[in-house]
Amino acid sequence: MQGLLGRKIGMTSLFETDGRHVPVTVLEMGPCVVLQRKTTENDGYEAVQCGFGEQKECRVRKPRLGHFKKAGTTPKRLVRELAVGSDSDVKAGDTLTVSLFEGVEFVDVRGVTKGKGFQGVVRRHNMAGGPITHGGHAKRKPGSIGCASYPARVMKGKKMPGHMGVVQRVTQNLKVVRVMTEDNVLVVRGAVAGPAGGFVVVTTALKKKAAKGK
Repeated sequence: MQGLLGRKIGMTSLFETDGRHVPVTVLEMGPCVVLQRKTTENDGYEAVQCGFGEQKECRVRKPRLGHFKKAGTTPKRLVRELAVGSDSDVKAGDTLTVSLFEGVEFVDVRGVTKGKGFQGVVRRHNMAGGPITHGGHAKRKPGSIGCASYPARVMKGKKMPGHMGVVQRVTQNLKVVRVMTEDNVLVVRGAVAGPAGGFVVVTTALKKKAAKGK
């Protein structure tokens, strides 16, 4: 599995070769600097730590600033680990670009959803609410949440009003429409979680390996 860090530029639409008009999401992918290579011998697993997006030095703590300088790069806003194979020759200081996805058919995109603030159960959990007319007084209330005399408490996981959004979501099996290496742009079919400008992590599709080429 190979992956890359980037950010969501926005959505638009394109015409495919068969004439279909499809919605697509435009992603700015890389260039990403490899900050550290983790191996089975030293760390117990195989991965690379990558950085994306520039950050001011004054906003970075000294230990992390030294970590960036050791890799020979400037401070980065987004730092994530990506799994690699043991036969990979990627090392600290290397630069990864969107060309990694050339020839890849499907990808998984991981992003953070838009924040919606504090919301009630109707919007947050799609509850029906009470009757609006004929003397109904429940309206958009959740209704009873108790458990009678036993166990006489609110059960864990009960759907209640609260903060909505700002959670990590993975959109799987998105078809790669275009790979624009000269602009560091990846175009995928469909929607991706998060606002325009939000950071994303793109990896080759995990569940489409068997269906590749079909």
